[in-house]
Amino acid sequence: MVRADARDNRARILDTARAALAEDGATSMNKIAQAAGVGPGTLYRHFPTREDLVLAVYQDEVDRLVGTVPVLLADHQPLEALRRWTTELVEAMRKKHGLGAAISPDAYQQAAERSYGPVIGAITELMDAGKADGTIRADADPGDFLQFTAALWRAAPGPEDRSPRMLALLLDALSV
Repeated sequence: MVRADARDNRARILDTARAALAEDGATSMNKIAQAAGVGPGTLYRHFPTREDLVLAVYQDEVDRLVGTVPVLLADHQPLEALRRWTTELVEAMRKKHGLGAAISPDAYQQAAERSYGPVIGAITELMDAGKADGTIRADADPGDFLQFTAALWRAAPGPEDRSPRMLALLLDALSV
C-alpha cells in the first residue's frame, strides 16, 4: 500500500512536470523536483529516469482523458461529447508527439501501445452511446475514427488550426 504522502508527492511531481515540460521540454529533473517542493531523491524514487517521468506524465494524461468519458456523456449528447473528447485527444496527441525527442523510439512505441486500448475503449463508449440514441451511424468504427484523428493533431495549432473544421466534417460524416 502506498502512503498518502508518497501518493501526494507523486501527483505533485506529475502536475509540476506536466506544466514544466509543456513550457520547456528540456527542463531538468532537479528544476522539476524543486518546483514540486520535493527533494531530488523523492523525484528519482518515483521516476528513476527522465524518460520514466515523461512517460508517466503522458500516461497520466491518457488516464485523465479516458476518465472524462462518463462525465461528458452525462452532460452532453453523444455526438457533442465525442467532439469535446476528441478535441482534448488532439491536444494530448500533439503533446505526445512532442515527447518524441525526449524519449527513446522504443519508449515512444510502448507509450503508444499502452494508450491504444484505453483510447479505443473511450471512443467505443462514446460511439456506442451515439449508436444507441440514433445520432451516430451504426457502421462507425472506433479504430477508423482514431486513425482520422492523426490528421487532426498534425494540423498546425494556433490561429490557423484547421483541426476544428476537420473534426466538424468528420463528425458530420458519422451523423445519421
